[in-house]
Amino acid sequence: MNLDAEQVTEALPWDALVDALADIFTRTVHSPVRHHHHMQVPGDPEATLLLMPAWLEGEYLGVKQVNVFPGNSNRGQPGLSSHYLLSCARTGRHLAQLEGNELTARRTAAASALAARYLARENASELLMVGAGRMARRLIPAHQAIRPIQRVRIWDIREASARALAEEFQAEGIDAEAVAADGLAEAAGRADIISCATLSRDPLIQGEWLSPGTHLDLVGSFTPFMREADDEVMRRGAVFVDTRDGALSETGDLIDPLKAGVIQESDILADFPDLCAGRHAGRSALADPEQAITVFKSVGASVEDLAAAILAYERCTAQP
Repeated sequence: MNLDAEQVTEALPWDALVDALADIFTRTVHSPVRHHHHMQVPGDPEATLLLMPAWLEGEYLGVKQVNVFPGNSNRGQPGLSSHYLLSCARTGRHLAQLEGNELTARRTAAASALAARYLARENASELLMVGAGRMARRLIPAHQAIRPIQRVRIWDIREASARALAEEFQAEGIDAEAVAADGLAEAAGRADIISCATLSRDPLIQGEWLSPGTHLDLVGSFTPFMREADDEVMRRGAVFVDTRDGALSETGDLIDPLKAGVIQESDILADFPDLCAGRHAGRSALADPEQAITVFKSVGASVEDLAAAILAYERCTAQP
């Protein structure tokens, strides 16, 4: 079975994908640290091969291969490509190959939606999307699948990009509008959910802007040198992560305030294994659930890729 990007999209509806992620974080999954390999490319910058394996014993084995070739930009070709291989973990038999970029984008957005299920107020109706790129197109509908979002506002460092994305969602009948380049503070202050997916190296969201009850979803900042939120966000917020090991080692949004002593590791209240297994109830367990500011920081995990690949494979093989 070979699923292209369109087929991956069709096989991974938001509700089912969020439930699949919630389930796999309650199970024993083996997920070694991802492998990084650097390769010389004649006449081009160095390329990188990433391998991300994970398996459920006796059930499924998966590995995502990501090829990063920066020199492709000079040829007008994508610099990153990926695919996912799913096999039987009892026999080793190859089961499916899935287009990896869409698989990754959808499981990332679904992880944010899963966090919102635990951390956003149930009546959250206004979403601010910070960043108007590839992930924004998935994060908005993913959040809509979990909370009764009635209004979407979009901010991007390039205002034209925010306007273009808002028009796309307007064409789908969604109440969406672009936020002016200088309007981020006002938009953040009125949003129920703020979802950030940018490549920013400096904080965009300021803690002093956030209103009581806000849920902040941080998707960018996947290296120690990137930030989407300032130290005050972390000081004011109840902080949750997808996986502790990944979040503590990979994102500047946590590494910097931890180094500065603004927060301690103990201030990270729970991760997905805690939330999904019921060891922490999320917002409802906080001292003042209605007024609390919640912060979710994700960096991604091979466990999520495996859950998405299994769901897509089982849905496709179940069709007549």
